[in-house]
Amino acid sequence: MSAHANVFVEAAARLHFGVLDLRGALGRRFGGLGAAVPQPSLLLEACPGVGVTAQGPDSSRAAEFARRFLAHHGHAGGAHLIVHRGIPAHSGLGSGTQLGLAVARALAELYRLPADPAALARAVERGRRSAIGTWTFALGGFIVEGGRRGGSQGIAPLLARYEVPDLWRCVIAVPPGAPGLSGDAEASAFDRLPPPPEREVERVSHLVLMQLLPALVEGDLPSFGLALTEVQHLTGAWFAPEQGGIFAPGQGAALIRRMSEWGAPGVGQSSWGPAVYGIVEGPERGHELAALLRQLLGGHGLVFEGGFARTGARLGWGTAPNLLD
Repeated sequence: MSAHANVFVEAAARLHFGVLDLRGALGRRFGGLGAAVPQPSLLLEACPGVGVTAQGPDSSRAAEFARRFLAHHGHAGGAHLIVHRGIPAHSGLGSGTQLGLAVARALAELYRLPADPAALARAVERGRRSAIGTWTFALGGFIVEGGRRGGSQGIAPLLARYEVPDLWRCVIAVPPGAPGLSGDAEASAFDRLPPPPEREVERVSHLVLMQLLPALVEGDLPSFGLALTEVQHLTGAWFAPEQGGIFAPGQGAALIRRMSEWGAPGVGQSSWGPAVYGIVEGPERGHELAALLRQLLGGHGLVFEGGFARTGARLGWGTAPNLLD
């Protein structure tokens, strides 16, 4: 590869399925479950430049990530960035982390700088609470991460990464409405949240270890869905004091209820929302559920449907690739 070639990074959105522990009584806080979904996805182009310039959706944020990355490494180089395709911002799909990591990965490639996932996240100041976005960016698939020690600045460790069965389909709806919490507002909300009951924290871990993960490995979607739906209701209640309910205000709760009524075994809200999802088996069921959601939304909002991403972010050079198709 020429040192002056344009580099492309394509990154899948991430779903956040739930937090493991807001108490931190055993020395680690947060932890979580999540997965990479290939739609929506981000496509970023970068080439060396004088200073930092950017264009496309969320270009100012991309430029800030680039400045942060270069300053972190004390590098005098610059870059021109083009965001060809973005993930809907502040919707619960990990747009900020995926954009920050994509910018970092592109610049690491251009300037031969460290590119391991934890180093990228630190350089652009992502992964301060959840590391789901960092590990889905790196690896794709279904991720379990182990939370952070008190006072640690490190990225939460990867505990497990699994393939999601090929037949499972995820349908995502992003209804119109208020954006989910992010940045300083999110940090303040976490600071104000009361610790959940210890028995509920234990119940979440029991569900994950003895029902959700075995069902994932065995391809048992009904059992997986039952566990995931209960985890969503338990952890959603932990966030209710700041969120306004188990799910974010707006259409999300109604969409979740309808997807369950329409037979989706696993349903929930990703992160702070407003994105919600239903997991079903088979392409036909996925297409059917997506059509029902589009009809219910009446042309408002966004609906995405597909499988789960089996790889992490991908790189290409020269001309724009379709890397995640």
